[in-house]
Amino acid sequence: MGKKVCVFLVLVSILVLAIDAITVDRLNIWPMPKLVSHGEHRTLYVSKDFGLKTEGSKYNDASGILKDGFSRLLDVIRVAHVVDANFSGIDTSVLLQGLHVVVLTADDELRYGIDESYKLSVPDSGKPVYAHLEAQTIYGALHGLQTFSQLCYFNFTLEVIQVPRVPWTVIDKPRFSYRGLLIDTSRHYLPLPVIKKVIDSMTYAKLNVLHWHIVDTQSFPLEIPSYPKLWDGAYSISERYTFVDAAEIVSYAQRRGINVLAEIDVPGHARSWGIGYPSLWPSKNCQQPLDVSNEFTFKVIDGILSDFSKVFKFRFVHLGGDEVDTSCWISTPRLRKWLGGGVAQKVVASGLRCIVSNQDKWYLDHLDDTWQQFYMNEPLTNITNPKQQELVIGGEVCMWGEHIDGSDIEQTIWPRAAAAAERLWTPYDKLAKDPRKVTGRLAHFRCLLNQRGVAAAPVAGPGRVAPEEPGSCYSQ
Repeated sequence: MGKKVCVFLVLVSILVLAIDAITVDRLNIWPMPKLVSHGEHRTLYVSKDFGLKTEGSKYNDASGILKDGFSRLLDVIRVAHVVDANFSGIDTSVLLQGLHVVVLTADDELRYGIDESYKLSVPDSGKPVYAHLEAQTIYGALHGLQTFSQLCYFNFTLEVIQVPRVPWTVIDKPRFSYRGLLIDTSRHYLPLPVIKKVIDSMTYAKLNVLHWHIVDTQSFPLEIPSYPKLWDGAYSISERYTFVDAAEIVSYAQRRGINVLAEIDVPGHARSWGIGYPSLWPSKNCQQPLDVSNEFTFKVIDGILSDFSKVFKFRFVHLGGDEVDTSCWISTPRLRKWLGGGVAQKVVASGLRCIVSNQDKWYLDHLDDTWQQFYMNEPLTNITNPKQQELVIGGEVCMWGEHIDGSDIEQTIWPRAAAAAERLWTPYDKLAKDPRKVTGRLAHFRCLLNQRGVAAAPVAGPGRVAPEEPGSCYSQ
């Protein structure tokens, strides 16, 4: 019998007790599922040939979304460690052979409001032992894969991945259909690999909309085929996105269950448009807002939206409309009374749908706002009418880019965005009324992000803080 097998047989009970000691006082899944149950003392070990089964599934995976998702699952649960256990000496009754995924819908079109629910079970025995994941859509299945990944731990003594505290049963679905993160590529250019890393990190917290604030006063980095001089407003010739780049971002996000909401801000925040087309400016000395008396302005906007429709397939497009520099708004009482707080309550009272993204609560560039404030921001505050509550389709956190670029975007987004993500995913009655009760679980998720290569900041302190002194990741 090999040395590692001997170690396995001698230490297995001690290791299980050690894992229980670490996790028995908290459930380290983020965001918290709708329903979850687990055992206490039994552990399964993930086979070196851990495989994917799809018998009974209506989804044929012609586009490879499930296959790629499963491959990413293996990568994140291994976290770059080498699995080198001697599996020949492990009892097959504790060896998890694979994951059986059944998707009940054949198509993989990522529509707004698509069913994202899933059911995940990990048994404590079987011949052979398989975990089971069932979802109405492939995108619900992807969420289930993320949850399964958080049940797994790498055992450094045995050099094997284990799933402690089996059996597991998780029944889950999101509270809100829109769970967004805004990124801003106008104030600072974000290279494509950085955007893709942000998308990857969003999947870990089950966010599902990337709100791409593409252009603003400072720069116009995106190619618009209908009006090719618009991206003359980019910071430089190398800080641009081609039309093909935009399509690649949309495809990359879609394959991970994330829609891309494209934004052009009109008529304000648009000085950069006139670098290529000066006639869009009211005058050379007055370069924004756009000249709305000029028919050419509307032709350009129409061309942009027409080109957008060829790439951005999400149901919504964002046209900004904020901070238009016109003093008459301030002096007109009927317009001024929409300014200030309580906007969401007023919007749904008028019968309109609403996405909550309040500046004083969910702006990630506000570094003094702590994760506790993000966690406690309730989208349905003061909205008690059930029909009006249904008009709040979700919310988003905003990473405005004046003071971030590729060097610090991840630690400014995380872990505070994760606090908002649980607010948007988890049923209201399962949310902590005191954020101190989830501190340990969020700290664990932050360390998990670090292990997966995401530069998430410590939970102790405001946004983008650094560790104060030597210590464990879990104590920061």
